[in-house]
Amino acid sequence: MRAAWSYLRARVGNRLARHLRVAPAKLNNSGPMVSFTFDDAPVSAARAGADMLEQYGARGTFYIAGGLVDAWSGNWTGASAGDIVDLHRRGHEIACHTFSHTRMTDLTAAAMAAELAKNRNYLLGLDPSIKIENFAYPYGTGSVLRKGQLGAAFHSSRGILPGINSGTADLQYLRAMPLIDCEIDRDGIDRVFDEAFDKNGWLIFYSHDVETTPSPYGCSPEVLRHALDAAARRNIPAMSIAAALQFAGV
Repeated sequence: MRAAWSYLRARVGNRLARHLRVAPAKLNNSGPMVSFTFDDAPVSAARAGADMLEQYGARGTFYIAGGLVDAWSGNWTGASAGDIVDLHRRGHEIACHTFSHTRMTDLTAAAMAAELAKNRNYLLGLDPSIKIENFAYPYGTGSVLRKGQLGAAFHSSRGILPGINSGTADLQYLRAMPLIDCEIDRDGIDRVFDEAFDKNGWLIFYSHDVETTPSPYGCSPEVLRHALDAAARRNIPAMSIAAALQFAGV
């Protein structure tokens, strides 16, 4: 019964978060842009994924939950502390999840503040020069009750509601598309790039592991390379969430 109630609360809270307590911002980007983001930072994303981005002159955003670092999740092993520091020093963005990867709808305001403080302290303990500016909802589940609290702590919060961010975007519920083998194919990737180009929009991809045989939440190197090639062919710059926000003037 408790699990069913938690699931229902998450669904309702997530749906309300799409429409209420909006943090509207006018995107003033002079051209389309794309961001590649990796949730939970599996070791394969921190190594193989980051290496592939760098081959194209791109940098990604890695949303870290400190409690998953160097740990087996059931689908992948999390990046090590050393991997995270290496990503930061190579110019990738280190961003925030909750420390324990607890979803927003299961946290009170006090509990969420404690989770965020613990995660921030963990990351700054690895390297105090890390700038923790952006957040992603664990499991993609937003919370209308927590949006204002997140807005006071972070420049943006990213969900997994499909779509292109263009015109006026909700900074505390940025839309994103799956870069996940079982959810999008090469034609689908090309279509969302064309949409971003036509709308002068900001396309955000999210994924997890980068493996030849990925988990149900990750992508293969071939799919990631196709997306990077698609951006390059259209001269769409690939940049971190922080860099894209700066490029968009928000």
